[in-house]
Amino acid sequence: MANAMAGAGDYGAFMERFVLPPSSQQKLQQLPLHGLTFAIKDIFDIAGRVTGFGNPDWARTHAPAAATSPVVLATLAAGATSLGKTIMDEMAYSINGENAHYGTPTNPCAPGRVPGGSSSGSAVAVAANLVDFSLGTDTGGSVRVPAAYCGIFGLRPSHGLVSTDNVIPMAQMFDTVGWFARDLSTLSRVAKVLLPVSDDSVKQPTQVTIPADCFQILGSLDDCTYQILNASVAKKFGSQAVDNKNLGDFISDNVPSIRKFIADFSEGELPSVPALSVISHVMRCLQRSQFKANHAEWVNTVKPNLGPGLRERVWEAIASGDNEPLEDFQAIRAEFKSALAALLKDHGILAIPSVPGPPPKVGMEAAPLENFRARAFSLLSIAGLSGFCQVSIPLGTRNGVPVSVSLMARHDADHFLLNVAQELYETLVQEATKAWAS
Repeated sequence: MANAMAGAGDYGAFMERFVLPPSSQQKLQQLPLHGLTFAIKDIFDIAGRVTGFGNPDWARTHAPAAATSPVVLATLAAGATSLGKTIMDEMAYSINGENAHYGTPTNPCAPGRVPGGSSSGSAVAVAANLVDFSLGTDTGGSVRVPAAYCGIFGLRPSHGLVSTDNVIPMAQMFDTVGWFARDLSTLSRVAKVLLPVSDDSVKQPTQVTIPADCFQILGSLDDCTYQILNASVAKKFGSQAVDNKNLGDFISDNVPSIRKFIADFSEGELPSVPALSVISHVMRCLQRSQFKANHAEWVNTVKPNLGPGLRERVWEAIASGDNEPLEDFQAIRAEFKSALAALLKDHGILAIPSVPGPPPKVGMEAAPLENFRARAFSLLSIAGLSGFCQVSIPLGTRNGVPVSVSLMARHDADHFLLNVAQELYETLVQEATKAWAS
């Protein structure tokens, strides 16, 4: 069923259109987000409105919110105007962007391909020029994936830096509030409002790790992103800054608790980086157990109508036993965080593919998508399990599909990460143009 509230002119991005004007009484033109419009994922509470969480049964069984998310309030207080709430994947449990109830927002960058989820409408609203920026959430990839699929910038901040109060939880251990923009300056303007103040003005990374295995095994070889990144970093920061060590080997050597699980992930026929497959498995199990704690009672009581793919995933989470070695997984999480912190130190950067390749076609069968999803989560759970910050950067379109790369920095180095992205962006685009022309 198409979304009744969304007209054809808005790419199916909006659940509900309404205007929330800036709340500040100061001179508006002096405010940091003056003149900017934004959209809000339908997971953020707005006082007096029902937060729909992507599902009609959720909306039907929940009262209007009593209070507004502090992030929405901060954005309005900084001078921005909200134009409404956007569609999301049901219960935030998908990175695809398809919603069986409200329709799939149209990817303006690659029509016929999914927009990515779960913050699908928020990404589409920005990519289609309907708003200047938008708010989303990212637990397992829900800002980074739609940003990559829609050819725009998306920031997943360091875990815990931006308030998740009055945001429906998916899995609090990993939930973050992030945002999308078409350009880095807007992305950074929003960051200055929503992130804690920082005096980190460093723009030059001490080292940029561009792991060969992440690009050659988990990424797409067709898009030349490995060559583009290596050339760009060498050109901008000097070849001594580049490190191509395999991330899988580094994790195997520095995360001792992983060793008893790694054999289980070394046998598959499909290409993988076993250490990252373990990291992904650990994150998804911890996420599933928190999702179950948050939502099992509602799912079991209401028995909501959930769309295909989602239905199986939600019920699998609700049915998951308590036999997972969650203590081992917590140990791996702590060791992984320390290992990555030691790799990146204060001003190092990790560069990885945002996603394994072009966005899948709308309505694609689940089976062929499984390997793509497995590779995607091997990449996405690096920032997910560590809580580090990651920005997805669009390089342009090639053969009609968007191509992007991601940069990551240590926890709480979000401003530094955006500084480096600003420094490197022009060179990345130049090198991409050069690589794709040849």
